[in-house]
Amino acid sequence: MAADHMVIEQVRRLGRGPERDLSPDYGLLPPARPAEPDWRRPLDSLGTVLIPPQARPAPTAPATPAAPAAPALLAPPPPPYAPPLPAPVPVPVPVPVSVPAPVVAAPPPVATPPAPARRPRLLGAGLGAGLGLGRGEQRERERLAAVIRTPLHRSFRIAVIGLKGGVGKTSATLGLGSVLAETRSDKVVAVDANPDTGTLSRRIRRESPATVQDLLAAAPSITGYMDIRRFTSLTPSGLEVLANDADPTVADTFGGEDYRRLVDLLARQYPIVLADCGTGLLHGSMGAVLDLADQLVITATTSVDGASGADTTLDWLCANGYEELARRSVTLISGVRAKSRAINADDLVTHFGQRCRAALVLPFDEHLALGGTFDPARLHQRTRRAYLELAALVAEGIRPTGA
Repeated sequence: MAADHMVIEQVRRLGRGPERDLSPDYGLLPPARPAEPDWRRPLDSLGTVLIPPQARPAPTAPATPAAPAAPALLAPPPPPYAPPLPAPVPVPVPVPVSVPAPVVAAPPPVATPPAPARRPRLLGAGLGAGLGLGRGEQRERERLAAVIRTPLHRSFRIAVIGLKGGVGKTSATLGLGSVLAETRSDKVVAVDANPDTGTLSRRIRRESPATVQDLLAAAPSITGYMDIRRFTSLTPSGLEVLANDADPTVADTFGGEDYRRLVDLLARQYPIVLADCGTGLLHGSMGAVLDLADQLVITATTSVDGASGADTTLDWLCANGYEELARRSVTLISGVRAKSRAINADDLVTHFGQRCRAALVLPFDEHLALGGTFDPARLHQRTRRAYLELAALVAEGIRPTGA
């Protein structure tokens, strides 16, 4: 069958001439070198065939034309056999270790302006926190605080008076003013209106040596609160105090017209103005104090002299046209240490409760008896509670007069 597919053609030999010279040389070729098996070639770690350096071809120079060489009949002898180099030991590649990212410190927080510091609760309703008070007592204090925060429609003026010295007028002014200042968060100022050189400014740490006389002298230049603030001293509770002159001769010249000008000046900036009055009801300044007062606080003690002095004060008010003011007043009865000479406090509360709107007892307190710097934090808990009740009774008088 193979013969059927065979084509026999006559082979034409080329003679000498151009065609023969250009024809390929069909002479004997050198025997081909058997290919080296792949398994004998060196491999790298990735299985790539490596050629030994000595077996690599030399770099070839640029080819130059040369005369055609005579055809070689025999191939040149093969190069000596070189055994393959051992496969290179794979170099272990280090496993990359995960380096934690550098800890970048968080930027410092943006400084915010501090909130205005709240005044510490020294006497008010917040005093009950952490003092072991029962739930009922705490609710009662909150009720008293709500009464103290009764809204004002105009400046409210309070006068603390008493015909007898040493019955606690200055302590009552500071205690009452402190509760009002910290509970209401209003600007409250207490004025030393005693023409006999009162002790109000001696019971606090003074920030300013100025007096009521200095403030009145500067009245034409007063345009706002900060102009007055330069003349007052601020207490820890927020109560401000305006002192009187230490010279009795100068203090005595502070008359009724001066007090009216002073209250008119203070009432524009202070919702509550307290006056710590002297014992002289007939002094010229006392008439102005009573005429401008919205609420009176009459001071008494549980001693015979202290109680009779308060009775005389009420009698004088009723006899001199201030009967309505006396009827709406509040009597504060301070306890004394000598029990043998003291009158029963409950009897005094009943007695004065019939002559004025309300009466309450301020228990004896060693800190008040010493008469030094008034520090609410050193008061007994019962004393603080009494001042809180006094402030609530005074605030109840705001409603009819402030409407």
